[in-house]
Amino acid sequence: MPLISVIVPCYFNEKNIPITVKELINNEVHFPSNVSFEYVFVDDGSKDDTFRELVNVKEVFPDKIKVVKLAGNVGSHNAVVAGMEFAVGECITIISADLQDPPELMAKMYAHWQQGFKLVVGSRNENQDPILKRYFSGVFHALMRKLAFKHLPKGGFDYVLFDKCIKDEVLKMKEKNSNVMYLLVWMGFEYVNIPYVRKKRTVGASRWTFLKNVKLLLDSVLSFSYFPIRVISVIGLVLGFLALLYTAFVIYAGIKGGGKDEEWSPLMVVLLFASSFQMIGLGIVGEYVWRTFDASRERPLYIIERAL
Repeated sequence: MPLISVIVPCYFNEKNIPITVKELINNEVHFPSNVSFEYVFVDDGSKDDTFRELVNVKEVFPDKIKVVKLAGNVGSHNAVVAGMEFAVGECITIISADLQDPPELMAKMYAHWQQGFKLVVGSRNENQDPILKRYFSGVFHALMRKLAFKHLPKGGFDYVLFDKCIKDEVLKMKEKNSNVMYLLVWMGFEYVNIPYVRKKRTVGASRWTFLKNVKLLLDSVLSFSYFPIRVISVIGLVLGFLALLYTAFVIYAGIKGGGKDEEWSPLMVVLLFASSFQMIGLGIVGEYVWRTFDASRERPLYIIERAL
């Protein structure tokens, strides 16, 4: 009997849990009768009553629902990896707890998995999120398409279904400061893309702050692209060439007697520009160095406080 593991990362979702569980259970009618389900809910260090609500639904569906409580907030991507540790199905799907992604799409994903595809991606061809969030999401995924993955779906994605062999590889890596969704694509398995409409959130509020989005962007770019380092090298070469030209100009002006000792403005502009570039370059290199150091410490991605 095929088993599908559904991983649901939760963060301040106390109002969503009863609705989400009901929708997921009702969604099972779209699958063949021989398919069974398990739902792995991961409480990512919520400070509201999310865990209590999860315990309540666990009591109602003890054979279907697993609850994992993390000791602290480690981010949704690490929470997903924690969920993979407890998922035992032949295929695994990831869906958000706010139900902006339609559960009924899962049946189409499963059909493609049955055809032999190891990875099935649900991409957002239309997004009903607030305009600023849509804009940031569009820029984010456009950058990743340009810098790292040329064939990513244009609308971006975080709703996927994949084979257990992919799950096993992710658990082996335990990669820090990364983006688990792009990690699935990076593995190189041929995947199917299914477009859908991401609905407007009707219950609760998103906890994805501006700083969290910026960190995710940095993690994604620095994990899967050498572009920032290459930019530093190219700009460094260009500035070096311009410095040689400026030196030649100063020498020529001195020989011709056209230079004046008090005319330091152009030189100061060059120095300030070069200095600012050096600081930016050091910052980018520092981001890479920090991630290397963080990986070398081998601290766990998460601490599991309780598992039910």
